[in-house]
Amino acid sequence: MKNILYLHAGAEMYGADKILLELVTGLDKSKFHPIVVLPNDGILKDKLIENGIETYVVHYPILRRKYFNLKGIINYGLSYFGKSNEIVKLLKNKKIDIIHANTTAVLEGIYLKKKLKCKLIWHVHEIILKPAIINKTISYLIGRYADKCVAVSKAVKKHLIDSKFVDEDKVEVIYNGVDTERFNPNVENKYLYKEWNIPDEAIKVGMIGRVNAWKGQNDFLDAAEGLLKKYSNLYIFIVGSAFAGEEWRVDELKKKIADSKNRDRIVFSEFRTDTPEIHSFFDVLVLPSTNPDPLPTVVLEAMGCGTPVVGYNHGGVTEMVISGETGLLAEVKNSKDLERKIQQVLESDYRLMGQKAHDRAVKNFSEHSFISNFSKVYDI
Repeated sequence: MKNILYLHAGAEMYGADKILLELVTGLDKSKFHPIVVLPNDGILKDKLIENGIETYVVHYPILRRKYFNLKGIINYGLSYFGKSNEIVKLLKNKKIDIIHANTTAVLEGIYLKKKLKCKLIWHVHEIILKPAIINKTISYLIGRYADKCVAVSKAVKKHLIDSKFVDEDKVEVIYNGVDTERFNPNVENKYLYKEWNIPDEAIKVGMIGRVNAWKGQNDFLDAAEGLLKKYSNLYIFIVGSAFAGEEWRVDELKKKIADSKNRDRIVFSEFRTDTPEIHSFFDVLVLPSTNPDPLPTVVLEAMGCGTPVVGYNHGGVTEMVISGETGLLAEVKNSKDLERKIQQVLESDYRLMGQKAHDRAVKNFSEHSFISNFSKVYDI
């Protein structure tokens, strides 16, 4: 049996968090023993423990913008080595075979690889565009220290190879999977009509995602204004929270909603755990990420629930959505085109689009194939 140490960047329940939970709970436990070390407490920790996964919390630093200054670099370095050695002590009685770094924001795997004398697999969920120096630095570190790099999409693989620091033969693409038994078109969602005071005949268009600088909530609201004027029975939904310390982004979003003439038909909700029900409740999911989203889990979940997707035409969504069949793709950062594409879906047979999206999720993005492909990678 191989002991695999998983390092992650948080303990919430967004895309990469869900993928980690899906992977470690789905592995064949006669072959692999997962050990997860998180940088903080949170819902992910609770879910891991509920599923019998050996889980610890060590407050190691995560690469964030707050460290991008001289004082931040010093603080990061001190914490990096101190907390990494704390992990070494925690695992002193365990033989670790593989470290699985589940995001590029976690660099501790480099130091721990040497200290624990094991292999390092770097699971890359991101496409980093700015700052360029961070992109180059992380690409160099992956190319230099990872024994294997797993990219979540072809777009991510291309981004890494284009850096010139990562050899093509080191990178393998493994698409994330979705549990189509949990995310399916028949999920019961009637309670949401009552909770959010939505009429039964309403058209429901929404997005789910972190409230940050590039997920595109403002673009979605700009596109929605014209649609709300055209469709008197249209309701708009935005679900998601901000990183700790960035709650001001939510405040700004709420103000923009409050300033809308159609605010009575715009619903904002902070992070929720009933995402299968919300996806099946929506008639259309919108993904207006202004930076290329590597392989957005939220799109897989929507497809599993039989919900068509409208997104910007870049990143991993272009490998997921077949434009014209399972949704539509709009010109990047063009909220007017986003509005047009949403309208086109609403005026098409969007339920048929949703059925095709579900079929595609089952065929190409299954949880089983995701876990099976990773199990093969662990044979390095």
